[in-house]
Amino acid sequence: MKEENKMQKNTLQRKTFKILGISIWRILAYFIIYSVLGYVIETLFSIMTKGTWESRQSFLYGPFCSIYGLGAVIMIVFLQYFNKNNNTLFFGGFIIGSITEYVISFLGEKLFHVIWWDYSNMPLNLNGRICVFFSLFWGFLAIYLMSYANPRIDRLIDKIKKKISLVHLKILTTAVIIFLFFDFLLTGFAINMFYIRMIHEHDLQVANREQVEVQYEKIYGNETMSKWINTFFSNKKMLRTFPNLKAMDKDGNIIYFDGLLPEITPYYYKFKTTVKNQLESILKGERT
Repeated sequence: MKEENKMQKNTLQRKTFKILGISIWRILAYFIIYSVLGYVIETLFSIMTKGTWESRQSFLYGPFCSIYGLGAVIMIVFLQYFNKNNNTLFFGGFIIGSITEYVISFLGEKLFHVIWWDYSNMPLNLNGRICVFFSLFWGFLAIYLMSYANPRIDRLIDKIKKKISLVHLKILTTAVIIFLFFDFLLTGFAINMFYIRMIHEHDLQVANREQVEVQYEKIYGNETMSKWINTFFSNKKMLRTFPNLKAMDKDGNIIYFDGLLPEITPYYYKFKTTVKNQLESILKGERT
């Protein structure tokens, strides 16, 4: 009986699709978990540093910061080759994190016509997409991720597997991934519509201005489609969901969309003080 169970288990393991030794289901679970954790981290960071509770989600719907999820998956999968000691992990994190950050920034600009972040003002940067300071951060993060964080995430996943049947867990994971996929497509469409609308209404001199105007006339010239877009993807909805959206004009100047819509607050709630303000008050108190 034991031999039969062992054979069934081995057969099931062989059927499980793996990427560099990690099952596809665990990779998808990593993506979901780290996307949610990233959203929480980014939200708390914004509250502490800016004193505002603002959206830090990657998509229109759901508490997911997919850059964290994608970055974590890529790091976990490829850092296996560097998981010998802290020095190799640091080197691997520096290289893999930098490449990932550059590619995501490049795709965001080319696919969505927006700039997610810009390091142009920081020393030793490459096209404003990556810089040595944050690349060093990726190195330290790799050590923390592989030595401390991910082993605990693995134990969490294993505990969940004991409480929920594997079939139900796979169904739940698949449902969330499908939701995120359609959320991603809808978000891409919405950001593109917002981008086109902002360029036309505010006469922004971007490099692809003529192409944008053609798209604007084609899309917003349709009364039904224009009404639908303005209802579900209004300026307030887009700015509240993506408060840091920006574009670059043909002269290389960064244009922040929230500055073009001063009547809309790009956050949900503003707190009176921040950790930064409290520290400054303490220092001033000591000086006096």
